[in-house]
Amino acid sequence: MINSARSYGIVDYIEIFKRRMWYFIIPFFIIIPGTILYAKFAPRIYKAETLVLVSPQKVPEAFIQSTITSRIEERLQSIAQEVMSRTRLEQVINEFKLYREESKDLSKEQLVELMQKNIKVDIPSKKDEKAFFTIAYTGKNPEIVAAVTNRLTSLFIEENLRLREQQATGTTEFLTAELASSQKRLEDLEMQVSHYKKRYMGELPEQLDTNLKILEQLQNQYQRIGENLNAAQDRKLFIQKQISNLESPATATEPLAIGRKGKASSGQLLSSDVASSPGAEKTESYESQKDALTKLLDELKSKYTDNHPDVLVTKKKLADLESRKDTYKKQEESADIKKDPRYRELKNQLLMIDLDIKQNQAEISGISKQINNYRARVENIPSREQEMASLMREYTKTKENYETLFKKSQEARQSENLEFKQKGEQFKIIDPARVPEKPFSPDIAKVLLIGLALCIGCSLGLVVLREQMDTSFYDAEDVELVLGLRVIATIPSIEKEAA
Repeated sequence: MINSARSYGIVDYIEIFKRRMWYFIIPFFIIIPGTILYAKFAPRIYKAETLVLVSPQKVPEAFIQSTITSRIEERLQSIAQEVMSRTRLEQVINEFKLYREESKDLSKEQLVELMQKNIKVDIPSKKDEKAFFTIAYTGKNPEIVAAVTNRLTSLFIEENLRLREQQATGTTEFLTAELASSQKRLEDLEMQVSHYKKRYMGELPEQLDTNLKILEQLQNQYQRIGENLNAAQDRKLFIQKQISNLESPATATEPLAIGRKGKASSGQLLSSDVASSPGAEKTESYESQKDALTKLLDELKSKYTDNHPDVLVTKKKLADLESRKDTYKKQEESADIKKDPRYRELKNQLLMIDLDIKQNQAEISGISKQINNYRARVENIPSREQEMASLMREYTKTKENYETLFKKSQEARQSENLEFKQKGEQFKIIDPARVPEKPFSPDIAKVLLIGLALCIGCSLGLVVLREQMDTSFYDAEDVELVLGLRVIATIPSIEKEAA
């Protein structure tokens, strides 16, 4: 084209079309037959599709909480990876005897990759709230395509059930093991708490008020018994004073011994032994002893002289008896006092008071030990409280953990039963794969339309390309532009009319 800047009108375009008509027609004779032949002889590819609904669990989650908490798209991704694995697809290929012709040139890995390309799983995204997904498979045989699609769908359903049961069982086993471990730890802590309470019984923090009350009671009792002891001791002093006042006229002395051995007659010795025996001194009065000694002296004087030893001894005894006259009088008075009922009553009272004092002293000693014991308990309570708080804190935490695990374990068991009874979330086939009636590929209408568009595009492209490459003169403007000379006149094209 010489003048690329010129403007064209409808007449110019018609002129170009007439001039380049064969460039426009030839692509139609080439592309249209090729398109028709492709549409007629191209291999027919069929597609079968299954619509699967994600059905929620039949028991409300308010009653039984499922242990499968992962999102549906995450589980579908995992299930798709499992179903489209080499092992599963090889089983499907062998089951339906797929890709017989391709197996001659391709290895098993390539056949599996080919089948993976022919499978399409439309999984909802995280932002998508769809409760369903689709599984599609493409192939040459419509019956096999439908059967393979249904088989893949059943694999998805089986894998979902297996995955949910496996996850529920794994959760239950894990929680059961954790619960057993927590229970053992809790039992050990309960045993430690029990041994601690037995070991330090009476020093526990909750027994502080009881210990203080008992200590106060013991102190009051100690004070009361002390007062009783003081009162008993005062009474004892008072009675002792009364007894002393009663015994003041008499003074205790040793008994007078008047017997001695000497040479005398048998009658004299008998009389002397009787008179000098301690029992006689204690029982005989002063007058009776004096009378006995006087009679014995008269008998001895009648027989012997005054210088006779027996006479001298008897006189000496009589003189001694006379010199101790007052002592014997006091002893007689003391003996009379002891026979006094008042004296004996005071003695009995004194004896009872002594017993009362001993009893009070024993009680004070026992109460004092108890007071010291309870004081030690009260003093040890703060340290026991700290130890007990640490032990109970660990026990409480372990118990809360055990209760939480127990509750989760029960829920996990219920969820496991829910999955085994197939009451949980399930995949339900809404639209099963059917034998396709027409091929998915190629689309004849689309192929023909594409062929027509390609023909028109190629024809116009060839016309434009040939026109751009043409350097011929077609009007005066082209001549003036190339030669730089002004055209004076032009001869129009003369065509012969038909006769």
